[in-house]
Amino acid sequence: MPAYWVARSRINDAVEYKKYTDLVPGIIGRYGGKVLARGGRYRIMEGPDKFHRFIVIEFPSFEAAVACFNSPAYAAAAVFRRNGAGEVENVIVEGGEATPI
Repeated sequence: MPAYWVARSRINDAVEYKKYTDLVPGIIGRYGGKVLARGGRYRIMEGPDKFHRFIVIEFPSFEAAVACFNSPAYAAAAVFRRNGAGEVENVIVEGGEATPI
């Protein structure tokens, strides 16, 4: 069952943040991840407008998504944004049969 890594971010230092974003596609690829949306056009329909970059990545499984996030390679890349270049909220959610909202 696929899983989705959903992130909302705010870039504070574009130069340092780019060091992170340059590394991430190769890392997620090693875990079978496929970027579905990254930094494209968006419209906030409800909620705070703190974030201005939205990312959705599909993985083949929940375990693969968690393993990618917890990998040493991702941790090394994330240092660039975690040192103040950006603020991010990440969530991994398992896909599958939708239940009524």
